Amino acid sequence: MAAIESILIDKTKLALATLYSADVANLVIKIEHTNPQFEGDYTVNVFPFLKLSGKKPEDTAAEIGEWFVANNTGVTAFNVVKGFLNLVVENSFWLSFFSANYPDAHFGIAQNGSKGQTVMIEYPSPNTNKPLHLGHLRNIFLGSSVAELMKANGYHVVHSCLYNDRGTNICKSMLAYQKWGKGETPESANIKGDHLVGQYYVKFATEYKLQVEELAAGGLSKEDAEKKAPLTQEVNDMLVKWEAGDEATRNLWQIMNGWVYQGFDITYQTLGIKPDKYYYESDVYNLGKETVAEGLEKGIFFKKDDGSIWIDLTADGLDQKVVLRSNGTTVYITQDIAVANEKEKDYKIDKSVYVVGNEQDYHFKVLFLILKKLGRKYADSLYHLSYGMVELPTGKMKSREGTVVDADDLMEIMISSAKQKTEELGKIEGLSEEEANKLFHTLGMGALRYFILKVDPKKKMMFNPEESIDFNGHTGPFIQYTHARIRSVLRKAEKAPVHTEGGHAEIHAVEKALIKRLYAFPATVQLAAESYDPAHVANYAYFLASDYNRFYHELTILKEENAAAREFRLALSLFTANVIKQSLQLLGVEAPERM
Repeated sequence: MAAIESILIDKTKLALATLYSADVANLVIKIEHTNPQFEGDYTVNVFPFLKLSGKKPEDTAAEIGEWFVANNTGVTAFNVVKGFLNLVVENSFWLSFFSANYPDAHFGIAQNGSKGQTVMIEYPSPNTNKPLHLGHLRNIFLGSSVAELMKANGYHVVHSCLYNDRGTNICKSMLAYQKWGKGETPESANIKGDHLVGQYYVKFATEYKLQVEELAAGGLSKEDAEKKAPLTQEVNDMLVKWEAGDEATRNLWQIMNGWVYQGFDITYQTLGIKPDKYYYESDVYNLGKETVAEGLEKGIFFKKDDGSIWIDLTADGLDQKVVLRSNGTTVYITQDIAVANEKEKDYKIDKSVYVVGNEQDYHFKVLFLILKKLGRKYADSLYHLSYGMVELPTGKMKSREGTVVDADDLMEIMISSAKQKTEELGKIEGLSEEEANKLFHTLGMGALRYFILKVDPKKKMMFNPEESIDFNGHTGPFIQYTHARIRSVLRKAEKAPVHTEGGHAEIHAVEKALIKRLYAFPATVQLAAESYDPAHVANYAYFLASDYNRFYHELTILKEENAAAREFRLALSLFTANVIKQSLQLLGVEAPERM
């Protein structure tokens, strides 16, 4: 079935050519959904046509509307609001769409897809010096949802994770453990390994701050105090030892990273993610040095008097950027250059998406530009999915100060809140203890994922746990409960609905609104994939659930006396449930069958 938007655009061009003898070959016409406060399905802005008609906006819109109704275009009525023409599409179009696609929730999604292209999506790529926190959760939810959206649009998706497993920050945790750990292990402390290592990262920051304050009190500037603090030199010395292959340093590094990986794996399991490919900074940093040597030879990089190597990007509107320190150690961008090369070598990818917070916007501009200057053909296929930070009502999070919201703790809180809320509302009647616990997990994690994903990734957001679990708000549990409500209606019907075209010729306004929303699903999924923005699907799911609840409250379903109407409404319910479930799955949210 041809998209109604394309049909209306073609008919509008024909109307203009007929009414005004206009050349419309290169005319761009946009069709928008009609504002709900006005009657109509689609709206045409006629202001761009006024030069063709030579008439007032209202008169031009009226003439075009009359042409639509008189020429068998599928438009049955119209109205004009200033310079906007609102068109009413005949019911038969919506019923034909419904019959042609019911009850398949995958209708029309991949037909505009990638034709088998491979896309790699890198997330969450944490440092191995602390546990995952709320910011990482936004990263993971975005990455996993974008992966599902790309798959739905026909891409072959590879999920990669880069572990930043070496460097200054890792040495901070190691040095603190070396000084104050006293042989403590995750088992002896009875905590996850990533949490234990994170405690020593905080310990380092605390002791470092005291050293800086003491030096500053002795007359040094804060900047000089930070450079001359003993811990600063000790961390730098440890990094040099690590890169030199010092056995004791490497052994401690392997032990502590091992603890972190074990902790991360537990968190990943709860989140339902499993990367296809792991990259490790420790494996590639020397490869990065090779690329730096290549760039130096080509004149892309230059060496300063202290031996450090840089690139000058001032002519490109950026700045000078160090790619190798004076002591020969690498920086983040050095290993990112190497990993980009390895990705291309391993997978020959068509697109490469980095899911990283917007504090790294400049870093990725520099990285992509360096790769382009190095002549890497894949450079134009790289994309930074930049997202805003997540804050809580209590304020910003800082790992080094121990004020982060730990991901494991937050997930536990959300599941506990879901249990309390669900029990208060009496939505677990008839469920076994096992079924109830599964429901609490489904609702808690759904609330967390949905609340984060409904926001445009580019925007900074405030996460409010209490608001996210509301069963009546713009939340995951509201959509999940709507799905369970529909499944309950269908179970009470005792048999699956059978819908045949033409069995229900007249459709009610709320039925039409629901069908129109279903019709928009494939375009929404395509838009979300193209823009790397799951919020389009998240908000679509909310409006679909809202449309169904309006339909449910305004019309009878199971008690409808007209058999054809009853069967149609059951079929519409089934189709809606399937699309809600598919929408939620694209977000990584489960849709419960009963509540």
